[in-house]
Amino acid sequence: MNIFDYLTWRGDVPLAVSPFNPVDSLVLSELAYTDFEGILPANGQAVSLADACEAYFAAHSREEVKTRPGYTAPAPFLMDFLLRGARFREMLLCSFESLMDFEDPTQFAAMTCLLPDGTAFVSFRGTDGTLLGWKDDLIMSYRSRTRGQRLAADYLDRAAAQIDRPFLLGGHSKGGNLAIYAAAFCAPETQSRVRAVYSLDGPGFRDDLRAEPSYLAVMPRCLSVIPDTSVIGQLLTNDCPRIVIESSASGLIQHDGFTWQTGPTGFVPAELSRRGEYAEKTITAWVSRQDDETLRSMVDSLFRVLEAPGADSFHMLRSRKMRTAELMMAAARGLPKEKQKEFLSSVGQLLQSSGEQLLDTVRPETDR
Repeated sequence: MNIFDYLTWRGDVPLAVSPFNPVDSLVLSELAYTDFEGILPANGQAVSLADACEAYFAAHSREEVKTRPGYTAPAPFLMDFLLRGARFREMLLCSFESLMDFEDPTQFAAMTCLLPDGTAFVSFRGTDGTLLGWKDDLIMSYRSRTRGQRLAADYLDRAAAQIDRPFLLGGHSKGGNLAIYAAAFCAPETQSRVRAVYSLDGPGFRDDLRAEPSYLAVMPRCLSVIPDTSVIGQLLTNDCPRIVIESSASGLIQHDGFTWQTGPTGFVPAELSRRGEYAEKTITAWVSRQDDETLRSMVDSLFRVLEAPGADSFHMLRSRKMRTAELMMAAARGLPKEKQKEFLSSVGQLLQSSGEQLLDTVRPETDR
């Protein structure tokens, strides 16, 4: 079962009876993909979950939301399921912030959930389906501190100044990286109030950041959750404890958190698959061997090709039948000649083993 099933089955068990667990962190991290612009104020004023749900679907019809493309599209329907049970029904939402900057490529969004057990969960949005979002993600490979990471730490410090509660942090995909960064590089007095951090198939960090004392101090409170064929969650490295879980999807599509399999109190455990081990030993190792200029050139070359047709999302590229092979060749053109073959071989073997197209997506059934 996925997180919709989890909320149906366990949603009526209060947090006071069954404490917050990693599945709950995925639920609230996926909720951050909902566009709460104009619904949740940024000044810390809290809105009930019921009011937020009513306002959102007054502005966006359910039929419209159902037809949206992309693996994050079902996120707004989580509010229906959250409201059905005592676990999250009384939750308050506040401090929604969002930024899309094409000049200094940055896609950032965060919100805070005030939970019935007296804690606050800060949810950082992951990489959405926009080209800007993925470009911002890949910049992490050659830049130690991105603008989005600094925004995440600032957001947490401001939330801590407004909210007198212990904090839980989390995020899916890039949001997991932002959650760990925020916990590690916020003010010391804020860090002391961070109880747990959940990185849900989020990429790791460059070696220079991993040596920082404030980063090392927060590692015991962090948890990395990855599906058994994880690619994104194994890019770069983080040093926190890790669990591997089952997904109903295969290959690269396992990055979709709505495919992750859950039990009543946690994820269904798994072992890293051969494809997951391949990603860990080859793709991530390849990235770690490259200098910053090589990675920068590769990312710039790839996105020059992606953005040339005027597309702003991977869904638009898919509709124009831009195939995985074209994308990989575009990325390779940004590399020195001697590195192109090595890169194409590594990525090609991963895609061939997964049997998936890079731009394919799956969506769960939400209209139950």
